[in-house]
Amino acid sequence: MSHNYKLTIAYDGTQYKGWQIQPNGLSIQEVIQKAMQIFMRDAVQIIGSGRTDAGVHASGQVAHFKTSREIDLRRFLVSINGLLPHDIRLLKAEEVDMDFHSQYSAIGKIYHYHLYLDKIQMPFRLLYSYHLPTPLDIVLLEKAAAQFLGTHDFTAFANSALQGSAARDPIRTITRLQIVPEEGGLRLEFEGDGFLYKMVRNIVGTLLEVAQKKRPVDDIAEIFASQDRRRAGRAAPPQGLFLVQVHY
Repeated sequence: MSHNYKLTIAYDGTQYKGWQIQPNGLSIQEVIQKAMQIFMRDAVQIIGSGRTDAGVHASGQVAHFKTSREIDLRRFLVSINGLLPHDIRLLKAEEVDMDFHSQYSAIGKIYHYHLYLDKIQMPFRLLYSYHLPTPLDIVLLEKAAAQFLGTHDFTAFANSALQGSAARDPIRTITRLQIVPEEGGLRLEFEGDGFLYKMVRNIVGTLLEVAQKKRPVDDIAEIFASQDRRRAGRAAPPQGLFLVQVHY
């Protein structure tokens, strides 16, 4: 009899090359799979809801794996966390229907991007926010953010637009892009049915150029229409980005 298990995972991505196994460095997926192989005494492949880039964090990444073994989930959770480094933790393990797939069953995601705006950045926020001590026009930021709501072709805001999911279908819907004050700065909360490769970071980079008065709000419509990544802003750095939740 086969079993399908869903994992909810948190990690500090600072020391890793992202979620997905890479030939040129250590990934979150690789570290978890090695810990699971020790526990299960067999090779296991876990499949994540999507890849996060090098340096990006997660408080609610989801993965799944299938096995013929029935697992004591309480013992599994304690044992795997004991084998993992301190910057990766399994928050939850549960058995799910066999047709559950962490990527293909997902219907939406929430990402947060943290901006630290005070002139002097607190040291303990260094690895978890983008320090931007130059002034931002919040009214312009809100106007620009509104341009991204709804359903659009996000080709111009995706890296590798001719590969993977962006090539198959670059249409995505953002249902919420909220600007939330937090200590020292702002949090940009993105919620949508899915996000292309580096889409959130590229949007943030464009929003910041508008808020810094480096380009007008009207540019955003032209960027969408161009379907040209080179027209959008530079990607915001990875350390400010968190995958917070995956909806099923």
